[in-house]
Parts: sequence; C-alpha cells; structure tokens
Amino acid sequence: MSQSYNRGLIEDFGRWREFSAGMWAWIFHKFTGWVLVGYLFTHIAVLSTALAGDAAYTNTIQTLESLLLVRILEVGLLAVAVFHILNGMRLLMVDLGIGLEAQDKSFYASLILTGAITVASVPTFIAGAF
Repeated sequence: MSQSYNRGLIEDFGRWREFSAGMWAWIFHKFTGWVLVGYLFTHIAVLSTALAGDAAYTNTIQTLESLLLVRILEVGLLAVAVFHILNGMRLLMVDLGIGLEAQDKSFYASLILTGAITVASVPTFIAGAF
C-alpha cells in the first residue's frame, strides 16, 4: 500500500512561509526565465518594424523610449536579467560542488547585488524620459 502526503491546497497561503531560500531561488529563477522569454518575443516584434523601413523602425523606437512606462519596464528587465545571471552562476557553482554549505547566503547575496545594481541604474534609464 502506498503512502500519501497531504500537501494542502495552493490557496493555503500560509504554506508559502515554509519555503526555504532554495525554493524561493528556484521560483525566482523560473519566473525570471519566463520573463526573459517574453521579452525576447517583444524584442523581435519591435525589431520586425524595421521590415517596414528605417523610418518606421526609428519612429517605433523613439515613441517607445519617450514613454515613462517603457523606461520603468527597462529597469525591471535589467533587474530580471541580473538576477537570472547571478542565480545561474550560483547554480553552476552548486552543481560543481562549490559553496554547497552557503547556498542560502549566496542566494541572498545575489538578491542584494541585483537590488544594488538595479538601484544604481535607475538614473541612467529614467533620465532620458524627461
């Protein structure tokens, strides 16, 4: 006879507190990966306006860059990309057996470094919108 384990419902939000740093790292890595895939399709769509001619492409880029929302989304994209890269490097080290005892600390370090890089980049992205 097999044994089953009641893991609760996804609607039981209290169980999210039980997640360890490793689970959050996995969730964030998957989420950022999907965001990057979505950005790739958006990027291809914008680049495809070049097929209509140089003027259409230039107009599209100038219109998008003039929007504050697009500038804010670019900051978010940077945060997503930086975290995905740093966490990917962390995972590579873990797979190689380096830093196995400090996985939680390295995850938190990647979050802090992502935040620092993102905050430092805000003036660069937002300055051109005004």
